[in-house]
Amino acid sequence: MKKLVLGFLSLLLVAGTLTAQDGKKALKKAITASRAYDLDAAKNGDKLEEAIAAIEIATTAEDTKNTAKAWITKGDIYNSICTNAQLLAALNPDHQKEVENAAILAYEAYHKAKEFAEKRDPKTIQKGISGIQGQLVSEGAGYYEKKDYPTAYSAFQYALDAHDYLIANGKESIFADDAAINDQRYYTGLAALNAQDMASAKPIFMTLKDAGYEKSAVFEALYKLEVEKDRAAALVILEEGRKKFPDDVSLLFTEINHYLADGRLNELTGKLEAAIVKEPDNVSLYTTLGSIYDNLYQKELEEGKTESAQANFDNAFATYNKALEKDPKFFDAIYSIGALYYNRAAATTKEMNALADDYSKAGLKKYDELRKLVLTQFDEALPFFKQAEALNANDRNTLIALKEIFARKDDLPTSTEFKNRLEVLEGGGQNEGSYFNE
Repeated sequence: MKKLVLGFLSLLLVAGTLTAQDGKKALKKAITASRAYDLDAAKNGDKLEEAIAAIEIATTAEDTKNTAKAWITKGDIYNSICTNAQLLAALNPDHQKEVENAAILAYEAYHKAKEFAEKRDPKTIQKGISGIQGQLVSEGAGYYEKKDYPTAYSAFQYALDAHDYLIANGKESIFADDAAINDQRYYTGLAALNAQDMASAKPIFMTLKDAGYEKSAVFEALYKLEVEKDRAAALVILEEGRKKFPDDVSLLFTEINHYLADGRLNELTGKLEAAIVKEPDNVSLYTTLGSIYDNLYQKELEEGKTESAQANFDNAFATYNKALEKDPKFFDAIYSIGALYYNRAAATTKEMNALADDYSKAGLKKYDELRKLVLTQFDEALPFFKQAEALNANDRNTLIALKEIFARKDDLPTSTEFKNRLEVLEGGGQNEGSYFNE
């Protein structure tokens, strides 16, 4: 049977015959059509369309829109869609629910019915909500899988609301204990977070944290919710999570990224070394640690701390090479070693240029020594940039480095070649192949 969202024309035709009738007649027709559909859902799909069209009139007509019966009937109709969908799917795995968000619509109808409940209505409403609660979880999971996070959040949150309502009225919920209800809160919070509904997500995750929920992702979620507004407060949450889950790799990486963003380089080396112990085959960790040592080297060189600067240079070189031991063709590590030598040559060039106006014998001698050293250092960088270009002929930074190095070596034809390749890239094109593989 076609989905009702696709059967819009037939629904309008049915509705057109009913608009002249009052709410009571429409409500009666909805009940009758719904019962016929329940007797044989596979054959009486048209009765379901009649029921939906009629109940829409009954819930808007002046004489029935403020009655619990109209809203309970609407809830029952959509509840029935969910129940029959399971039965029909057992017969035909390709069967799809006639109204995709039927469980949500059912719950909303039962919830509305509470406003007008009289006499025995509360028991009927409780029965309806009890019946739809599991369907809400199932429906929410389906929407979550399809990445429709706002709808998934609505379904999951209604399942939690249903729990509170049923427990308050002495009825059983599908969430039998605190562990089950907290699991549902967790998935509800994830749906809200993915839907960018931060106002809804935060209290859910705070409730889980206060309850001692044993998932590190709670702290990661709270960190993400806080970090844009208050980085210091976010770090407090993150550190609490790290203390509670010291072996959690995801929290460790989040902490590393936080420290990287804040430029807290000295504190990062130990954390990255800890991460490498946990994931020794993760080559990206080695290049990240190597870049920290590289940055420390440049910082200390700038400050004139030559001894500690050299130690960090050596650490960077050794760490990048550990990455290459894991993966000899890892582009980032190969490029990074080239950049390490290149940056050292750039620092030497700066020192050399400071002597440009010193025409004393000692000054000219020192200038010449530094010029030769610069060329040597660029020569040390060159093989690594060649390897990097062979692996990726369209990496902008590699092309810039090669252009500059060959210019320094007075190899203008090769420097021009890389200048042209760089222009191709910056013009929106791609170089077809590597220069060093040709």
